Amino acid sequence: MTSSSTLTAAELADYLDSVGITGKVATPRQDNLRHMRLFLEGNEHLEFGVRLTREWTLDDVFELMHERVGTSSDLEHLEGQDTIDSRKCVASLDRFAERFGASVREKQRILFATGHPAGLLPVHAALAAAAERGGATVVRVPEGQPFGDGDIRQLFGVLVWHQYGGLVHTHYPEPMRLSLKLLASQGAPLPELVVADHGWAGHAASAGIPTMGFADCNDPGLFVSEAQGQLEVAVPLDDNLCPGLYEPMTRYVLERAGLG
Repeated sequence: MTSSSTLTAAELADYLDSVGITGKVATPRQDNLRHMRLFLEGNEHLEFGVRLTREWTLDDVFELMHERVGTSSDLEHLEGQDTIDSRKCVASLDRFAERFGASVREKQRILFATGHPAGLLPVHAALAAAAERGGATVVRVPEGQPFGDGDIRQLFGVLVWHQYGGLVHTHYPEPMRLSLKLLASQGAPLPELVVADHGWAGHAASAGIPTMGFADCNDPGLFVSEAQGQLEVAVPLDDNLCPGLYEPMTRYVLERAGLG
């Protein structure tokens, strides 16, 4: 496959399976099951800032993850490898592309953020660059807002958490809350769309901002948020592979959005 090739939906699904973005993914089954329980318990690393609007049981979340992600429906499958259905991923990418393209054509204010900078930062950066080329406004947040032992920075139009000279993998919703609070303190309008992942996406959706996000099979919070009508689109995929592997997926989204 060359970098300039155009993929059909079926070809993209095959590609995603071939590189492990979907299909038999690296995330262990036992990790997925444990994260479902911890999410329901309100674990600070897994609640993602998602505001529950109904009572969810473990069975509810288990069934939801099979339905929306493609994880195994076998109740006896307790450890080993789990799966993400490439067809579900591509269907979500199609919805993502349609919504993203409409937002750019309407020249909306779009905020990008990632808690997985080692994997998804280039994806968000490519989307941000395409949004600006299309006439949308990439929301800029003044850098240096303290968080933890670091601060919030913006690289290539994408908000990230920096700490000790590096970019940090984080599930916390607090960086998004702080960023939105900073915008409000300056009298800046809220984003009209947020494109993010992890707690960045979960908090924005719970705050009522139109939001789309990427989520792994051990990130039940964003799929619950989508099922509750908060998050507009949750794209199921392995979210921490080598960045270059996502390039065909990113091109597909931009082409479907009319921005390729």
